[in-house]
This record gives sequence, structure tokens and C-alpha cells, in this order.
Amino acid sequence: MQFKVPQFIDVEDKVVGPLSFRQFAYLAGGTGLVYLSFRLLPILIALPVAVALGALAAALAFMRYNEKPFVNVLESFIRFHTKSKLYLWRKQSPKIPKKPSEEGMRPLLRDTLNESKLKTLTRSLDTLDN
Repeated sequence: MQFKVPQFIDVEDKVVGPLSFRQFAYLAGGTGLVYLSFRLLPILIALPVAVALGALAAALAFMRYNEKPFVNVLESFIRFHTKSKLYLWRKQSPKIPKKPSEEGMRPLLRDTLNESKLKTLTRSLDTLDN
């Protein structure tokens, strides 16, 4: 029994004419904000605000940058400019392991290896024998 595998899973469905729901929402929201700017602000202030809001809505709806939606680019831009950019590097002195004391601590591996054990261990690692 064969099944059909969807081919274009990254393409959004067209809901309103040639627009996807997301594109339609961005354009409708931008249109509403442009309308409110003309209703609430004086014309000299409303005109540049309306142009900026319309351009932002159009960019959010249609623009893609490096095959990613513009909303992702805008989110990255905002995160970059709001986060701290102070990176400090502090050199730390290497920690020197303490020698085990005589009473009760187990000895280090290098203290228990003699030359014959080391050769045997090296040979087993080289030949991958266990």
C-alpha cells in the first residue's frame, strides 16, 4: 500500500485570494494602523507615520531575506539591539590537582603504573584488544 507524501510542506495555503492568512493579517493590521494614524494624528505627522507603517506591513507580508520571512529578520534585529553586548574574557589560572594524602586517599593512576604495565596497556590500545 503506497501513500502520497506531501511535497511542499513549507508553502502556506492561500486563504484570501493570492494571499496566505499570515500575509492577509499583516496587510489588514497595517491598513488599520494607517487608518488610525490619519484619524488620530495631524496630517503632517500622520503622513510619514502612515508611510512607515505601510512599508513595514508590506515587508512583513511579502519580503523574504535569505529564504526566511522578514518577521524572523526583524525579531533577530530587535533581540540583537536589546541584549547586552559586553563580553569579558578572564584568564583563569589552571587548577593544579592536589596529591593524595597518605591516609585513606587512593593513589593516582600514574602512581600505580610501572613500565611493564604501561607497555601492556599501550599494546592493547594499539591492537584494540580488550
